[in-house]
Amino acid sequence: MRCEVVAVGSELLLGQINDTNSSWIGSELAAVGVDSHFQTKVGDNLERMVAVFELALSRSDAVISTGGLGPTQDDITRDAIAAVMGVDLVTDEALVDKIESMWGLRGRQMPEINRLQARIPVGADAIPVQPGTAPGIVAAFEYEGAPKVIYAVPGVPWEMQEMMSEFILPDLVARSGSSDVIASRTLRTWGQSESGLAELLADEIERLDGADRSSGSVTLAFLASGIEGLKVRITAKAADRTRLAELLDDEERRVRSIIGPIVFGLDDQTMESVVLDLCTTQGLTLGTAESLTGGLIAERLTNTPGSSAAYRGSVISYATDVKTRVLGAPEGPSVSEEMVEAMALGVCETLGVDASVATTGVAGPDSWEGIPPGTVWIATCVDGEVESQMLRFRTDRMRTRQYTAITVLNALRQRLQSRAT
Repeated sequence: MRCEVVAVGSELLLGQINDTNSSWIGSELAAVGVDSHFQTKVGDNLERMVAVFELALSRSDAVISTGGLGPTQDDITRDAIAAVMGVDLVTDEALVDKIESMWGLRGRQMPEINRLQARIPVGADAIPVQPGTAPGIVAAFEYEGAPKVIYAVPGVPWEMQEMMSEFILPDLVARSGSSDVIASRTLRTWGQSESGLAELLADEIERLDGADRSSGSVTLAFLASGIEGLKVRITAKAADRTRLAELLDDEERRVRSIIGPIVFGLDDQTMESVVLDLCTTQGLTLGTAESLTGGLIAERLTNTPGSSAAYRGSVISYATDVKTRVLGAPEGPSVSEEMVEAMALGVCETLGVDASVATTGVAGPDSWEGIPPGTVWIATCVDGEVESQMLRFRTDRMRTRQYTAITVLNALRQRLQSRAT
């Protein structure tokens, strides 16, 4: 089964919006064993959209289109699909009622223009999963003598992802005719480059390439996630779920034996959720003292459901005098080992917590107090004992602050995991 992805919207071509949808869809297709060799962006032009869809259908079995399902005049994905199928659009009154009821739940009356969203090509169906007012479309038909299917989903990421997960991916696997089951498991890492990770796992990848696949197959893939680190995705295919679980468990053990120290989480776990879980499990309360990061660490922690079980609060001591008056830090260089360690200890005392992280540094772009930009000090405090280190980032101001936030949380994670053993 080969599936192409077509992202619709002139704003994508103009660089006004980043096309994250195609990347997400591509990774999900790979996870269920569906090949995806091409991804295309096309503007809101009917002739060009039809040409892109026809090219995709000529070389793939399925097409997933994102965007262009809104109610405005430039939302013409449904028109392009109808043109490719050689059929008309018809209004599905049941869809109109559904959309209207969604507006009613918001306490508002549906604008008449939203009726356009209920227009479906003859012979196609609305995707049964509809998280927003824009219905998706699934059109299965013959094209040049071969069975094809087009799925159209909204460009709103969370709506698209729900339709993909709950309907499109299972439907694609069913259409592929394969009785095998496929699943993925993702190990989340921090502290290693993509090339470094590939080098560490090179022998394991070579082993998998040469392995006997008679009872199932396993593959490894690297997914770069920016400031969230690198993901190692383990994908397995087997005849039944019992064998599938065995393959995933075995490969996870193998990968962890090679890169275990840099693995911080699994699947949807984040660095902050892991830290908070460790604190909760060990009965520790947590506080943060932030200068350079200015509240980024507190934001990450409080975005995690259940964070209040361990997290008490933060002192954003951006100014030097706040570091001394509120946290009891000594006067002197504000970007130094002495300062960051005093901050880590001071916030434990100020907030009455058992553990803390602290950050100070020069985010840039200019030097400060003779210290070059990208110079950062981080500290962790657990049970009254402080550990600190200096970091040097060669990135812009925003990424320096973001990298600092996750790096200091990782330092705390490592200490808490050692404490638990």
